[in-house]
Amino acid sequence: MRQRALIVPLLPLVLIAAACGDDSDGGASDVPAVEAGEAFPEERCEANRAAGTIKYNTGFDFAAAASILEVIVADERGYFDELCLDVEITPSFSTANYPLVASNQVQFASAGNFSEVATFAQANEADLVALSVDGHAAIDVLMVKPDQAASLADLAGATIGVKGALPPAIAVMLQQEAGLVEGEDYQTVLLEGFDPTAHWALPDVVAIPGWRSNEPGGLDRAGIEFDLYDPASFGIPGSFGLIYTNRTFLDTHPTAAEDFMRAAMRGLADAISDPDAAAAIAVERINGNGNPSFLSPEGELFRWSTDAEAIATLTPADSEVGVPIAEELEAQIAAYDEVGVYGDAGAPPVEGRFDPDLVAGLYADDGSVIWPG
Repeated sequence: MRQRALIVPLLPLVLIAAACGDDSDGGASDVPAVEAGEAFPEERCEANRAAGTIKYNTGFDFAAAASILEVIVADERGYFDELCLDVEITPSFSTANYPLVASNQVQFASAGNFSEVATFAQANEADLVALSVDGHAAIDVLMVKPDQAASLADLAGATIGVKGALPPAIAVMLQQEAGLVEGEDYQTVLLEGFDPTAHWALPDVVAIPGWRSNEPGGLDRAGIEFDLYDPASFGIPGSFGLIYTNRTFLDTHPTAAEDFMRAAMRGLADAISDPDAAAAIAVERINGNGNPSFLSPEGELFRWSTDAEAIATLTPADSEVGVPIAEELEAQIAAYDEVGVYGDAGAPPVEGRFDPDLVAGLYADDGSVIWPG
């Protein structure tokens, strides 16, 4: 299965006790709803302002990635301001965000996948709630040196380079499709840095995993040939591009939570409809922050074009972009549990770790985000 090109390990973290504020805007039912084309209700505006500064942390710098770009675009186009929300965006990394959101020091953040959210919540007794799921498949792919392995089965006895840990979807693919188990049939070695071309040059490394929206583009731009194996093509469940919050903020400021996601989903619609403009917004933010991760304009355009295509293609026809689907999330946890991802702790519960209705309720019958005017 040769293809030319068309990050984020979970680490144990501890909770930090903190609170976001004591004011409550009451139940969402106590405040007028948003009506398409109608003025934004003053009572709702007051409730949203009562939430104070809402902090959102990205999952990887200001990268043009799902669950990051929609928030950046919404901020750039003033959508949060229109809904009386004071939003502060901070570049971060997904694994650093979980304890901050759990303790309500940060109210929203980007997550790599649902398994990360559920695993951290279980290990730390944290009441995290995923509100949106952009991608309905794993973002991880495996790139293999074609002169050293002609199939997944040929990876028996090989060394795979990883950044932190082998992504669960890749582990499932190798076991399900080739009967290979990490540590028994192949080995993994920790790689330094994030440059796929440098990783590819290591003679003992036969394959490297990465995000379909990142590393394949880097290798391709460097003129490197590789075989690409995508877990999604084998029907292995997964997810990417989640925005999540904590139960305390969700219950205390329901209209602010709802309208934060309303603005984000409108930003997502804009970003999907015009990938070039959206990627340019991300690049401007990246450069304004000093570009510590050395991201390139061409790399960010590839990243978002790939993510946007996957989001549009994989969103079920009977759903809307960003809406979590229970059956998919349950299947993801079950598949990862089969290969021992969760260890002695066992599979984390799915119930309570996502809200199936909040984002779904933001859409009108025609599929557009309900927006005041």
